[in-house]
Amino acid sequence: MHTELLCWILGSLLLFVIIVLVLWAAWFFRQWHYLDTILEMYQNPDGIKPDIINSSIDVQETRESRLVNDIQQILSRAAWHENEAVYEKQKVTELLSDLSHQLKTPLANIILDIDILESGIANMDEGQKHEFLSHARAQASTMQWLMQSLLKASQLEDGIIQFQAENTCIKPAIAQAASAVYAQASGKNIEICVENIDDIPLYHNPKWTAEAMANVLENAVKYSPEGSRIIISMEKMDIYTRITIKDQGPGIPETEYNKIFKRFYRTKQADTVEGTGLGLYLAQLIMQKEQGYITVDAKLNQGSQFHFFLLNHKPSILTKLS
Repeated sequence: MHTELLCWILGSLLLFVIIVLVLWAAWFFRQWHYLDTILEMYQNPDGIKPDIINSSIDVQETRESRLVNDIQQILSRAAWHENEAVYEKQKVTELLSDLSHQLKTPLANIILDIDILESGIANMDEGQKHEFLSHARAQASTMQWLMQSLLKASQLEDGIIQFQAENTCIKPAIAQAASAVYAQASGKNIEICVENIDDIPLYHNPKWTAEAMANVLENAVKYSPEGSRIIISMEKMDIYTRITIKDQGPGIPETEYNKIFKRFYRTKQADTVEGTGLGLYLAQLIMQKEQGYITVDAKLNQGSQFHFFLLNHKPSILTKLS
């Protein structure tokens, strides 16, 4: 009797231990499978993102579950940094590719000028020497401007360069932009006329707005014929104020209105004039940072009108969030 009872108790204890071991093994396997799933997702070529690992597996608040959560966060952060590194590498590669492509022509011109000077300097008069040196200097200036502008555009895109816009009077920015191209305009006997400009406060940054307008004015001077006029005018509307720069240049086909604001894009009409295709791209980028924009209205052989739209008032917090 006692022996049978003892056997039953031992059997029950053995069964209980087996059940506990089975449950523990199942729990351990479940935890291990969860960790393995996380690691597999991280090893995926696409990387893991914070929203990929969901909470469909109900893990209790235990030391093990906290370990799982810590591993998940570490791998998510590692994947995010890896994706950022890949993105930065792509940006640098694109920047170097653009620079090498755009610098190729002016660099070749400089080398050619130097070769001509070295080979024929004994037979050249001072005027010819000055002409080649001036051309080489102009090409070097183009390279410098190109590198600075491309770097500035990339930094604006990535948020490395940030500037504060505020409601301030617009006239100083317009005056600064016109002054920046005055010498070029005088050299072609082009008159820059300012009409109906009220010194009203608009939401902008004077320094950067002046640079954006100067880029458009520089194009207007570059492509307009000698003795023509460039007109700067203003029209206030309900939300925006429109500032228009109108020239008498060759115009732009309507099919290219959107393309001209892309980086390095140049119309067929611009092939005969030296340029980089960065000015309008940078100007539009600056306007977007000020929550404004630029549009163009032009027809072939009838000149172009570039419209800058600047906010009349500082945008509200709700507008920024939206």
